[in-house]
Amino acid sequence: MPFDWTDLQHFVALAREGTLSAAARTLGVDHVTVARRVAALEQATRLKLVDRRARAYALTDEGRRLVQAAGPMEQAAFAIERSVVASRPGLGGEVLVSAPPTLANRLIAPRLVELRRQHPAIAIKLIGEKRIASLNRREADIALRLSRPKEQGLIARKVGRFGFSLYGAPDYLKETPQHELGFIAYDSSMDTAPQQQWLKMIAGPRPIVFQSSDLESQAAAARSGLGLAALPDFLGQSDPGLVRLDSGGGNISREIWLVVHRDLRRTPLVRAVMGFLIGCVASA
Repeated sequence: MPFDWTDLQHFVALAREGTLSAAARTLGVDHVTVARRVAALEQATRLKLVDRRARAYALTDEGRRLVQAAGPMEQAAFAIERSVVASRPGLGGEVLVSAPPTLANRLIAPRLVELRRQHPAIAIKLIGEKRIASLNRREADIALRLSRPKEQGLIARKVGRFGFSLYGAPDYLKETPQHELGFIAYDSSMDTAPQQQWLKMIAGPRPIVFQSSDLESQAAAARSGLGLAALPDFLGQSDPGLVRLDSGGGNISREIWLVVHRDLRRTPLVRAVMGFLIGCVASA
């Protein structure tokens, strides 16, 4: 009863992520492809592997057994991929870099031309998203993270730290009494983040007037005079439309960790990009 191994990979991703769209993002395909691959696997194995529901897919008993059996196979496949990358000589090829959106947009992307000049054969695929990319599943080769990783097989090095402060438009701060100040925050998905908790502590009973999952949107809202946002200093200080407010609420900062899988840490290609990323953080 032969089946396509790629179909199995798509099925395992769906089982892990729970939705077609989330599985598609991790695989770099569209959701229609994931659905088609899972259906093909069901047809080849003659098993019903998932119950199709309105907003998610639920595994059947047969599906759970297949996922459990496929786990070691998937890990072995990723280990082979890492071995291939680690065996490549020289400083040429693609490197996948994951970083939080603001670090990707403000610290890394503007300096990629420097890496290009020094190593023209290196191509960077930059993944800027809040979701933590899995280095074990080769969703990225190198990552910048705001906390030390706990996954096995990863090597981490603290390469920097950046502070947060309150920023607002000059006219807004000049014209608005302290007790009437409004605040701009993350949405509820970031309620456990230290900078979100710090902002809400300072705000107290004063209103949260705007919420966004994106720091660039928060900065734009603050710049327009909507309220005060807790922004990284490397973002707020470089914005001519914002000024820093001394909140009197102490300081808050986040660490920056450079993370790589131990199988790739000595690869010349990966080491060159790691050195570039350390320089990006140091410059800020």
